[in-house]
Amino acid sequence: MTGRIIGIAGPTVTVDLRGLKLYEMVSVGEAGLTGEVVRLERDRAVVQVYENTAGLAVGEPARGTARPLTVELGPGILSSLFDGLQRPLDRLRETTGPFISGGGGVSHLDPERRWRFSPAVGEGEEVAAGAILGRVAEGSFSHPITAPAAGRVASLDRGEFSLGEPLGTFADGREIRATSFWPVRRPRPCRRKLPPGESLVTGQRVIDFLFPLARGGTAIFPGGFGTGKTVLEQGIAKFADVDIVVYVGCGERGNETAELLEDFVSLSDVRTGASLMERTIVVVNTSNMPVAAREASIYTAVSMAEYYRDMGYHVLLLADSISRWAEALREISSSLEEMPGEEGYPTYLASRLAGFFERAGVVETLGGAIGSLSMVVSVSPPGGDFTEPVTQACLRAAGAFFMLDTSLAHRRHFPAVNWFQSYSLYGRGATEHFDRLLSPRWGEMQRRCRELLKREETLREVAEIVGVEGLQDADRLLMKTAERIRLEFLSQNAYTGDAFSPPEATLARIAEIVAAHDRAAARLAAGEFLDEVLKEPAKGVTP
Repeated sequence: MTGRIIGIAGPTVTVDLRGLKLYEMVSVGEAGLTGEVVRLERDRAVVQVYENTAGLAVGEPARGTARPLTVELGPGILSSLFDGLQRPLDRLRETTGPFISGGGGVSHLDPERRWRFSPAVGEGEEVAAGAILGRVAEGSFSHPITAPAAGRVASLDRGEFSLGEPLGTFADGREIRATSFWPVRRPRPCRRKLPPGESLVTGQRVIDFLFPLARGGTAIFPGGFGTGKTVLEQGIAKFADVDIVVYVGCGERGNETAELLEDFVSLSDVRTGASLMERTIVVVNTSNMPVAAREASIYTAVSMAEYYRDMGYHVLLLADSISRWAEALREISSSLEEMPGEEGYPTYLASRLAGFFERAGVVETLGGAIGSLSMVVSVSPPGGDFTEPVTQACLRAAGAFFMLDTSLAHRRHFPAVNWFQSYSLYGRGATEHFDRLLSPRWGEMQRRCRELLKREETLREVAEIVGVEGLQDADRLLMKTAERIRLEFLSQNAYTGDAFSPPEATLARIAEIVAAHDRAAARLAAGEFLDEVLKEPAKGVTP
């Protein structure tokens, strides 16, 4: 099916092709640029091109591909760096240099790389769809190869193979391959979804202790410029208690992306001691890449994340930042001359975001395993205005909200999570989880910490009127303790050994601060003066 270009408006191209479907991929121009059908009319189609359209001319050919935007799923995704269309950037650099040229490209996964396959079923066995046929070692991970459909296995080879070779055949002649293709805008199937329960440890005390995130949960952290969104998200990516990390740099600056990659390659995984990159997938569309590919990048990433979730792994997807994705959606909507909503965003912004967040969760896979996909997404509201449409749409869909406070960032308090404005809908389940598996004191210490911080906020308003010296000794002691909580517990340096705090260390640290407060309060009640209590510990008592 071939037609011609009849109109060009920036990245939007109109073609005289009939018989196309919505979201079908189209090859545009002599260079074969990649585009996607975004509008169908009686005798023409509007195509959003994912690449730079400079030099494209009216009259050049356009050809439908009869398939939507898809990702290739199989061994070789881990430890790779892709753009929003799943083009491997390292191999693109080898073929085109440091700047990506339009059209052509390379295969998503390396077809020449050799893998070792170990069959799990024998010849002649009947298998159901989703059954494990064998496994491939992908670094330290066991990568199962599953049956695409039910059938009887006629042959299955053991040993090394490349992705371009079949692993075997079914009795009806169908080939068994290690790779498959999946449309990125369609969620992958599962037997059933389960409610989030088990807590996801991130290593950030303010999150794990006060506003916990559950496996399969979703969280957002909006913040203005300089509040540490990227550093916090990268810290979670490095230390979160998950098997696989998928990081999406959506519209980020190139220098930040380069720094991230350097960190991932050089850092050792705290769980395995190997390179952190071995269990990481990076999808990047920097700010100078085409805007349409930026919009597609989060769908490419979540499809790959769901693929590893379906193997029974715990996967964490981080997107930085969803605001730049929404800006790309706004540009595309504007070029299509759609009716704008609030602040120019399309009216379907909230439903698109909700559909994306719904792909997170804990699932029972088709093979009977339990896997999870958790999402942590940063939001960059212009001017730090949390009432803007993107933040509000995310708030309606996410289960946890970590507000990054500009005033805390100005005081060099990082992570700059505001402990009064943030919340988590997973708090009760996470507290029960830690009470049961770690210590029954977890919930008690959590309550005491919140109480001390809340009372300090009330006293701070009084102190601004009468001065700190005008407060009673017990109130001054409380403010000292709250200061310790803020400086020694809630604050973490991302570039020292304190960047990661396991739950045991988190509980021990807050318990020591609360115990020191209780001992000092007892000495005040016994008649000692506050200056004496703060100067030295009581006899025989270790602070």
